[in-house]
Amino acid sequence: MLLAALLLVPVPAADPPPDPGDPPPVTVAAPAGRPPGPAPGLRSPRSCTPPASGPPASTDPAPARRLQLAAAHRIATGAGTLIAVIDTGVAPHPRLGDRLRGGGDYLTGGDGLDDCDGHGTAVAGLLAASPSADDEVVGIAPGAEVLSIRQSSPSYTVPAADGRQRPAGDVATLAEAVVLAVRSGADVVNVSEAVCLPPDRAAVEGAELHAALRYAEDAGVVVVAAAGNAGVGLCAEPGADAGAQVSLPGWYDELVAVGATGPDDAAAPFTVGGRWVDLAAPGTGMRSLAVDGGVTADPVAGTSFAAPLVAGLAALVRERFPELTAAQVVDRILATARRPAGGRDAALGLGVIDPVAALTAEPAVLEVTDGPAQAPTATLAGTDPVGDPPAPLPPVDLAVLGGLLAVAAATAVGLRRRPAHG
Repeated sequence: MLLAALLLVPVPAADPPPDPGDPPPVTVAAPAGRPPGPAPGLRSPRSCTPPASGPPASTDPAPARRLQLAAAHRIATGAGTLIAVIDTGVAPHPRLGDRLRGGGDYLTGGDGLDDCDGHGTAVAGLLAASPSADDEVVGIAPGAEVLSIRQSSPSYTVPAADGRQRPAGDVATLAEAVVLAVRSGADVVNVSEAVCLPPDRAAVEGAELHAALRYAEDAGVVVVAAAGNAGVGLCAEPGADAGAQVSLPGWYDELVAVGATGPDDAAAPFTVGGRWVDLAAPGTGMRSLAVDGGVTADPVAGTSFAAPLVAGLAALVRERFPELTAAQVVDRILATARRPAGGRDAALGLGVIDPVAALTAEPAVLEVTDGPAQAPTATLAGTDPVGDPPAPLPPVDLAVLGGLLAVAAATAVGLRRRPAHG
């Protein structure tokens, strides 16, 4: 089972403050976005052994069916959009074809099209794999182009400040990679990495990353990041008190932080919760692309694999409603998510994504707050028709959509900023 590749391995700080609170404002300039090059002191593995592919018969189609991707793809496929995957690299694959291109490599200085771990390739498959008659693996945005930037890898190590070796990739190179993705023309950026730190330390060590995310936001780029996996990357073990931690980069308001659900839309036991989590997507029981040209032998699991479903949905919305700003794209995804019972949840945020609703909903909406809904104030952004109307949906889709529109009519659109922490 593949899990999230995580950013850095610092020594935990003693006596962290009990309340994470909000991230501080941006206080530094965005990094220069230096060209990728070999990492100083990089130690290469003796050989790369990413997970091998397996037979397609055991593919679990439940997430794709639950998200109604077939219906969504009759409306949009992400064509004309570019999604940057900042990860362990993406290997060329027949089901990505010439839609995949290299953006650079902060480990070895290559083109980003090597993947020693299989993680980035699986992420890219969930984003943009073309369908096949041999299995039910398909990306949420199978028409999108993918830009691979290799920034991290647990298979490679670099010297740490204490003289030991740590996995290659940290918040500094992640910040550089975000700027590079923006300058390379990405419409959406996916970051399936996370690390948990005390908030005071995160504020210092993540300052340049925060500035890079603000740079992306100002450039109109949607950035999506994994919320993190419990027990990995210094994140508290499942069931432990995580109130003294925040997850980077998900803590920052300038991106969409994504938790993972299981097959019943409940929070997966490993997903890291926090006030910064925006919404959720399936994160278990999925097959994706493997480095050797097949599909993964085992299902993948983790918030790493929930995040690309949201990034891919952003690409679908950008194709369907090209006039929307990045903030409006995010608002539409949030406004049409299936709400948790309490309205907002630490692990699920505002709810689980609904691609068909995000592409079709036209309700009058209200401003979402942590309290009762207020009087109607706005119309959901992006409801003007674009091009020809989609083909009629099957009855089950229409029934589900009708219920969603009723719910959405009592929810809000001004969602880009998270509610104030109290």
